[in-house]
Formats: sequence, C-alpha cells, structure tokens
Amino acid sequence: MNPDTAELAILENAGELTAPLGTPADGLQGAGYAGRWLARLRADPARMTAVRDSWRALWSSRLLVWAAGVGAVLAFGFGPVRHVFNPPGVTRGFGWVGNLLAAPAARWDSAWYLVIAHYGYRPDLGAFTYSRTAFFPLYPLGLRVIAALGFAPVLAGVLLSVGALACSLYGIHRLTTLELSRSGAPAIGRPRAAEVARLAVLVTAFAPMAFFFSAVYSESLYLALSVGLFWSARQGRWALVGALGALAAATRSAGVVLLLPALMLYLYGPREDRLPDFARVRWARPRYRPRADLLWLGLVPAGLGLYMAYLALSGGDALMPFHAQDVWARHFAGPYLGIWDGIRAGLEGARQLLSFQRHHLYFPPSGSPFVAAGHNLMLLAFLVAAVPAVVGVLRTLPLAYGVYVIAALALPLSYPVTPQPLMSLPRFLVVLFPLGIWLAAWLAAHPRVQRPALCGSAALMAFFVAQFATWHWVA
Repeated sequence: MNPDTAELAILENAGELTAPLGTPADGLQGAGYAGRWLARLRADPARMTAVRDSWRALWSSRLLVWAAGVGAVLAFGFGPVRHVFNPPGVTRGFGWVGNLLAAPAARWDSAWYLVIAHYGYRPDLGAFTYSRTAFFPLYPLGLRVIAALGFAPVLAGVLLSVGALACSLYGIHRLTTLELSRSGAPAIGRPRAAEVARLAVLVTAFAPMAFFFSAVYSESLYLALSVGLFWSARQGRWALVGALGALAAATRSAGVVLLLPALMLYLYGPREDRLPDFARVRWARPRYRPRADLLWLGLVPAGLGLYMAYLALSGGDALMPFHAQDVWARHFAGPYLGIWDGIRAGLEGARQLLSFQRHHLYFPPSGSPFVAAGHNLMLLAFLVAAVPAVVGVLRTLPLAYGVYVIAALALPLSYPVTPQPLMSLPRFLVVLFPLGIWLAAWLAAHPRVQRPALCGSAALMAFFVAQFATWHWVA
C-alpha cells in the first residue's frame, strides 16, 4: 500500500460499507453428510490427532494476535497515520469497541479487498480504479459471499481468513505426516513424523508474519488452496488438483506457479494412487506415463485467464493486474536479481542507522530515512533466514516442494520495489508451507531449540501485529 495511491480505491461513499454486502442466503442442510464425516473422522486416529494439534495451534495463536494487537492500540493509540487509508466503514466506523477489535485484522491492503468486495473492480473507469486490479478476485468474492449472510464486511473477512487457516493447518499436519512417514524419506525416521507434524502447525501458526492469516488479506486462502493442491496431487485426484490450482491462480498472481509442482508430482511422484510405470529411470525421464487425467492440470492457469478475460470484457485491459504493479514501483530487474538490490538496500540501511544522522542518505528512502533503513534491514534478515530453509526443503522433501518454493519466490526476487527492493517478501515466505515443514523437521532433530525458537517466533509475531494494528507498515 502506498499513501500516494491509497485514495484511488474509493469511488463512492465508503460509509455504505458498514452495512452487510447483500441479503442473507438460505443455507443447505447437510446434517446427514456432516454426521457421516464426523464418524469417519473419529474412527481415524491420524485425522483426530491432526484436528487436535491444528485446533490448539489455531486458537492459541489467534488469541495472541488479538491480545497483542488490541493491547498495542490501548497502550499507544491508533497511530500517527491512521487516516492514510482509513475511510469510515472500511477499517473503522464501528464504534469504539468495534474499531478496537478490528485493529489486528483490518489495516492497509485490507481496505482494497473491502472496497473491491463492495464496489467491484470497475476497470471501465480507467486510471481511477487501476490500482484495484493488482488484488486478485477470489478473496474479495469470498468476502462478499460471507457478508451476504448478514455479517459485517470486516467480520466476514476475518471469518474467511480464520476458516482458511484452520483448513491449512489441518492439511499441513496431514501432508507432513504423509511425506515424512513414506519409505525412503530422508533425514527423519517414521516414529518422529507425528512430532514433526505437530511442530509444523505450530511453526506455521506462530510464524512472525502469521498474523496476516487472520487479517482481511488473501494469505490464508492461498495457503489453504496450495496445501490442498499438494495433498490432492499426492493422492492422484487430478480433477481436484486442477480446480484448486485454478482457484489459487485467481487468489494471487503466484498461484499459477502451482502448475509446476503439480506436473512434477504427476510425472515423477511420489504418488499414492498407483505404482510407478518405470522402476528405474535415467536423467529426467518420467516415472509415470502421461494419461488422459494429465489434462486436468490445464485448469490451473484458468483462474488467471478468467480474471484477465473479465477485465477485458468489462472495458479494461486484460494485462491490468500486471501493469498495476507500476503503482508500487515494482520493476523487472532480471531473474532473481532483486536479491542483489535487497542486499545492497539492507546493508545501506544498517549504515544509515549506524550513522545516527538523517542528512546524508545512503539509499533512496520512502518516508523517514531511519524507518526505511529499518525496513530494508528487516527484509534482508528474512531473505537471509530463507536461504537455509530453501536448501533444507530441497534436501528433506520431494523435489516438487523445492521447485514450488523457488518458482514462487521468482516474483518478489525478480521484481523489486525501488525504495524497498524486498517489499512484501515476508508475506510471500509465510505462505510457502514447505519451509515450515522443513523447519519443523529441523526442530524435531534439535529438541533443545524447540521452545526458544517457538517462543521467539511468537514474540516477533506479537511485535509485528502490534505495529500493524497501530498503522505502522510491516510487510
């Protein structure tokens, strides 16, 4: 979010957003199906363990998020820039208690999703609504559907995000157990797979940027869809893989790269649905012969294609979501060459802070030179921490997981932002669940580090959500 472009999102009177976005819809009665599902769940110890571990991580982490966010607002107020992009009815206007409870959930980019959910994209209006198209449609569409049931828009966003997080944690638990229990899994034995799965959901729920998973942001929805895609691919449910991939591609631009790991799992495995067609292979020869069900993977880019088609048919440009990145000063620096820009910005940021002066600028700032320097240094720290995690994923998990992580990082590391080259990198990293699985496996092998690592991560999450709730830019 940029203060110079934030107001472009408001078309009409934002006060209308205090009302629900539609009329309540009749729900479908599924008591019989739900009963059968619960019975199967209780009969499966692995599923019950995943539910228990995921539920504990969910409620305890969200309790910390709201305690830290609300506590920060009570202690320090709403912050000096609370009116930068804070129109009534979007992130405030709910009364004193309502504004307080919305603080950890509705800040910065949340307003874009809320405006889109209410007014749509309106690409026919050209430059006035141009910036909206950078935010992909599935999350605001889901927000609108839930709000149509009678919930206030911010609450609808929180329900959508928390519900998606619950599904994500359960899926990560199941996927971790599957991968680290399989025959030939490197670096860890079968008896410890359940412990790694428990740690994986804790690592995910208490990650430093995990407060975005309950904010009115698309992170948790994308995480749930990507985890579901990997699980479905491992089970050989290729129609579902295609559908989930299409939804992920309609959630954020990085969703289309899920086609790569899906294709790798189809051709090279590991797969639970059938044995390999070739026991031994050389070089890059696939272990599984392509069949007709491979065509389902063609659905993955369809989510992006439909969004582009909608924009073109609504009076705009099909490429608007990509051109809109110019508003945030993103530019193509070359494949992964943004890493160099990020390193330079972080080192110059450290130099700026150590100089204790504001007159000579070591790097083009955005706002206060000290604040910009601190941001660039923090972003560099996340980049440095990601390097061993990516290597660990490549060594511990099937190759498809490592390929996914590397491909998903292409956008933030190839398209840097001029004043903050690694802007939003922590949010790109937090949804890459293979990194959390590797970290959980590493913590399981180093039990003395588990408690300090988890407590330190939770403390960082509390610190960052306190900044977020008081309208300080975080990532």
